[in-house]
Order: sequence, then structure tokens, then C-alpha cells
Amino acid sequence: MIDKALNMISIAMKAGKLVSGEFACEQAIKDGSGMLCIVACDASDNTKKSFSNSCSFYDVNYVEYGTKETLGHAIGKEYRASIVVCDENLSLSILDKIQ
Repeated sequence: MIDKALNMISIAMKAGKLVSGEFACEQAIKDGSGMLCIVACDASDNTKKSFSNSCSFYDVNYVEYGTKETLGHAIGKEYRASIVVCDENLSLSILDKIQ
């Protein structure tokens, strides 16, 4: 089965419209460039809570999806607990595929 959401995440990465890693993600959420924050379902509760809180504060879409391994694989990295999509159309498309 091909995961369309992960496919879109790959496209966002190739288009340079995605940041990954905790620090870069927090920056994107705070500076307003982030449109969608995706946190791996197997990320720590602390990570989920921290991103969930900052996303609701800065009015950024927040979803928990995939595993650290699948998110990392989709963007060509090892493991990623969090990624932020910085393009409105791509983020809406990814959200659409997730739901």
C-alpha cells in the first residue's frame, strides 16, 4: 500500500517546503512560516505536548501521524519525531490525505 500522505511529505521535502528536527520545527511554528506540524505517534508524550501547545498558541495545524521511522524515511533521513510543512497548499493536501 502506498501511503499518499507520506508521498506528499516527500514532495514537500523535495520542494524545500519542510523543516525537520525539534529546534527547526519550533522556529517555523513561532516565526509564522509553519502551516502544519506533524508529530510521530511514537514520539514522547513530552514532545507531543510541547508541539501541541505551541501549535495551538500560534494557530498552526497539528496532527500526530506515522512513526518516527516512517516520517524520517519519507524525508530521506533516519528518524524524525517532528516535521513542519511551510507551504499552505502542500499542508492542506497532506492534511486531506491523513484524514
